Parts: sequence; structure tokens; C-alpha cells
Amino acid sequence: MTRSERIADQLDRHWHRNLRPRLHGLADEEYFWEPVRGCWSIRPRGTSAAPTSAGSGEWTMDCASPDPAPAPAPVTTIAWRLAHIIVSCLGYRVGWHFGGQDVDSQTFTYAGTADEALKQLDEMYGRWNAGVRELSDAELESPPTVGSERFPMEGIVLHVNRELIHHGAEICLLRDLYRWQDEAVPQPTARQVAPSLVAFPQ
Repeated sequence: MTRSERIADQLDRHWHRNLRPRLHGLADEEYFWEPVRGCWSIRPRGTSAAPTSAGSGEWTMDCASPDPAPAPAPVTTIAWRLAHIIVSCLGYRVGWHFGGQDVDSQTFTYAGTADEALKQLDEMYGRWNAGVRELSDAELESPPTVGSERFPMEGIVLHVNRELIHHGAEICLLRDLYRWQDEAVPQPTARQVAPSLVAFPQ
């Protein structure tokens, strides 16, 4: 196993064993659920109350850029957090480092349904993971020549690993809160494991 494959497997193991199975069955109502007032989310164009919004399609993402983010930062919905992973964590870097169409928050077409968002997530994660696996040791040790990050590529990959584990855990917690709201007893769900080409030891 190469050095890049070991780094990719750190996230890929978590993705297939923990995070992606927890997203099965995500419905639109839960995708847009706002646990508190003033949440940031993905909204129909023209309906956002956030300082600004991003996106080129019928749905836009609440944000504050280029203005400073509100303090304290708003709670964000599952829809918002998935969009953040798809565009900010993965999309920009896939476009910079692994070819294909450039991704930008202002021109991205955000998903108006949970199913569409999960398709975007799977596509972007697949492209990222495949690209990381092909990196040479020399590429891992060198800063990339494109994009805004000027530190070794290995550090960028490890940062993305941390971001997906971190934000994925936030989404899983929101799913737990949604199921248990108003002290309702959640329905049991069958655990599914996302398919992987990598065999992991038990």
C-alpha cells in the first residue's frame, strides 16, 4: 500500500463504516429541519434572511461572505452542512487538484432535495478519494501550484479528512436529535454499509 493510499484509507474506512451508512433514509423534511430559530440552510432563491446567499440555481446557501460571520455562528441544518462538505471541503479542492470542472460557492447549483444532495456528495467524495490515491510521495510533500492553500499536499489531505469526520459527526448528531425530538421513540433502522473496493480488517 502506498503512502497516499494509507492516507486515503483513514477517511475511506470512516466513510464506509460510519458516516455514509448513517445518511441512508434521509428525507427532505429532515434535510431541511431547523432545530432552533435563525438557522442557516439551503433555501429557495429570494427567501433567505441571511446577510448574503450563494448559488446559481433555484436554491441558495445562507452565508455572510464577504462580511464577517455573525457571532455566535448560527446553527446550520443538515442541508447546509452537506452543502458545506460538497462545495467547501471537497468541491474546491477536487477542481484545483484533480481536474474536471471548477467548483465555486457562488455558481454551484445547490440541492433542493436530500436525494440530490447525497448524489452530489457521493460524486464529489468519489472524485476526491480517487485523486488522493493517485498522489505520489513527491506530490504529497510539495505545496500545490493551484488553489489558495500553500502548504504540502499531505497536510491538505489530512485537513480534509478531519473536516469530513468533524462535519459528518455534526450531521449524525442532528439526525439523532431529529429522531428523538419531543421525546418520540425513533424507529429502528437497519444498518447498511456503503460498498467499497477496499477490504478492511475486522
